[in-house]
Amino acid sequence: MKSLSKSVVAVILGGGAGSRLYPLTVSRSKPAVPIAGKYRLVDIPISNCINSTINRMFVLTQFNSASLNKHIKNTYHFSAFSTGFVDILAAEQTPDNPGWFQGTADAVRQSLRHISNLEFEYILILSGDQLYQMDFSEMMQEHIAKGADISIATIPVDDRDAPEFGILKTDDKNYITSFIEKPKKDILHEWTSDTGSDMQKEGRIYLASMGIYIFSKQVLYDLLNTAHPLATDFGKEIIPDSIAHYKVISFQYDGYWTDIGNIHSFYEANLALTQEVPPFNLFDNNKTVYSRARMLPPAKISGTTLEKTIIAEGSIIHASRIEQSVVGIRARIGHGTTIVSSYIMGNDFYETIEEMELNKVNNLPKIGIGERCYIKDAIIDKNCRIGNDVRINGGKHLSNTDHALYTVKDGIVVVKKMAILPDGFVI
Repeated sequence: MKSLSKSVVAVILGGGAGSRLYPLTVSRSKPAVPIAGKYRLVDIPISNCINSTINRMFVLTQFNSASLNKHIKNTYHFSAFSTGFVDILAAEQTPDNPGWFQGTADAVRQSLRHISNLEFEYILILSGDQLYQMDFSEMMQEHIAKGADISIATIPVDDRDAPEFGILKTDDKNYITSFIEKPKKDILHEWTSDTGSDMQKEGRIYLASMGIYIFSKQVLYDLLNTAHPLATDFGKEIIPDSIAHYKVISFQYDGYWTDIGNIHSFYEANLALTQEVPPFNLFDNNKTVYSRARMLPPAKISGTTLEKTIIAEGSIIHASRIEQSVVGIRARIGHGTTIVSSYIMGNDFYETIEEMELNKVNNLPKIGIGERCYIKDAIIDKNCRIGNDVRINGGKHLSNTDHALYTVKDGIVVVKKMAILPDGFVI
């Protein structure tokens, strides 16, 4: 098999406005949202590509792309002797196309003018907001071995999740025979599949599209430019129509995968990293997650009881107790504070001693989390200033709301980026 670095180009879709991840997407695109204390969401598909020897990547962006551009520019540098790159392709208005990206298929169509300058045989299309570790070379080998035109990565899901996905059925050779986008509950029974005994024991009896596609080059060009020149979406338009006219196969993936579509899934995915054996393994030598190399000091912890907690470098922690939480880079947490089931994203900079003294005079809390605070079921975005004796008690007892300083969604309190919570503030 040819080296994937010469035959495959990856296209990572930056997503739309990311409204379901609000307020984390107020000033950044979905792929730029910090995850696991030190990474960005976009690091996941890029790392999966690098680990699969695919090193030519385009990231398609449209909304709030400044921080994503900066992250990619500062992070992904390949050797001068390599053909590898990670390039941003931002939506652009041109004389023949004055519109922005209208959907996944339209974004790829508009970007072909730049992608076409490269030599390749296959295009791998990925989402920028999913958490998983996958070797794309296995999927590519199957695509080539079966002479497929399109391959779709699929994952078994249960009754609860199936209505959120494109669900498909296959024959005994894994060729896809039918596809439905987000089926209603009352017809789900018609869409069950043989997903294997282990999956069936868990009730995962439907094959869902993961939004990960391999297209043979000419097939993609024909579909986007000739057969469906006005189609805007792969899942709703291109894929369902292709099944009757092309060889479309399913590549079933049985590992951990989650779509970071909303605040609840984002929160759950981060907290799952603190488990004894986390479903997403950051400690696997063969599945490295790459990110920006920061020259930060090691974390400093004093007098804190830690239970199932991840702490990123550069943190200074004097808390009383931190339990089942993720603490991000340069986080500062004061004496006597308790943090439970929360994601503290950390900070982009350190304050100097002089700045802290000036803040004290101006009655402004230090950057980070103050003393004697209690924070539970919360996400604290970057560069927040949380004073002393602040109490944030998330949970189902809280109604969904959007306040100037924070948002509550599904019982999770999200303190907005750069918010200032004064001493004694209670949520």
